[in-house]
Amino acid sequence: MATYRDYYEILGVDRKASDKDIKSAYRKLARKYHPDLHTGNEKQAAEEKFKEINEAYEVLSDPEKRAKYDRLGADWRNGQEWQPPPDMEGFHFYSSGDGDYGYQGGFSDFFDILFGGARAAGVRSGVRRASVRGQDVESDLQLTLEEAYRGGEKTLQLTSREICAACHGAGILETGLCSYCGGTGSTSTAKTLAVKIPPGIQDGTRIRLKGQGGEGLNGGERGDLYLRIHLLPHSQFILQGDDLESEVIITPDQAVLGDQITAATLDGPVTVRIPPMMCYGKRLRLRGRGWPKKDGGRGDQYIKVLIDLPAHLSDAEKDLYRKLADLRKGV
Repeated sequence: MATYRDYYEILGVDRKASDKDIKSAYRKLARKYHPDLHTGNEKQAAEEKFKEINEAYEVLSDPEKRAKYDRLGADWRNGQEWQPPPDMEGFHFYSSGDGDYGYQGGFSDFFDILFGGARAAGVRSGVRRASVRGQDVESDLQLTLEEAYRGGEKTLQLTSREICAACHGAGILETGLCSYCGGTGSTSTAKTLAVKIPPGIQDGTRIRLKGQGGEGLNGGERGDLYLRIHLLPHSQFILQGDDLESEVIITPDQAVLGDQITAATLDGPVTVRIPPMMCYGKRLRLRGRGWPKKDGGRGDQYIKVLIDLPAHLSDAEKDLYRKLADLRKGV
């Protein structure tokens, strides 16, 4: 007598589910419960769940096994303890003690009773399990405004977790805990990546590095690494959409009489004309000096004008300000 297992319920699919739905459900659950992604007390529970998922998929992904399993008919909900009906022709019953079959400890007695014939036929090399694509990984990449503006190549040092090559993620070898990974099922690997930064990349943009994410299962392809761009604060510029904002300080006489000053841009210093009677806080527009646009154009740069006194004034200058004040009193 063996405990009945509802493989459809384990994968969370309907009994009429298509092969595509079954495969999709398996991949999702396999990624979620792979022991390499869990630690501590959660790891053991994940290992058991992972074995159940693989056993369910082994049956439901194989047309012949699924057909035999579905033949249980009205007896498929026969309770926790289940015995094969006497009229199940074509089934071969074997004990569960004829070798390891499956992931870390083998499949259940229920599976062995129904499908142990596969081993008797000489298939002892393991269960055919679908490959599972590795998990996608996301990380932040900090850039200065100049790095994001100009683009180029940036070298990164990353540390990732890889499935242990000795125990294949199980954390256990025949002699006990895997000494290569300490029973964690994964090892730490450092790698250097050269990342191409496109010019004019915006804050929050993600760069995809194909095949640099988590390692796949059962020969599955690796996941991708996504680098989310984070622009560091700048001492002179603020990026607002495709436009840049900056400030410039002029003296009162420059504000009244006008002048030509030097202002900073991301392309270097430029000469800016201050018109006469410039008010505090007014913005000057530098067309096409902003951030690169996706269509090939550029935004603008807006310079906010601040008016301030020089740090030091001579007696003659102070005297002129007094005379100016007296003139203003008569206005």
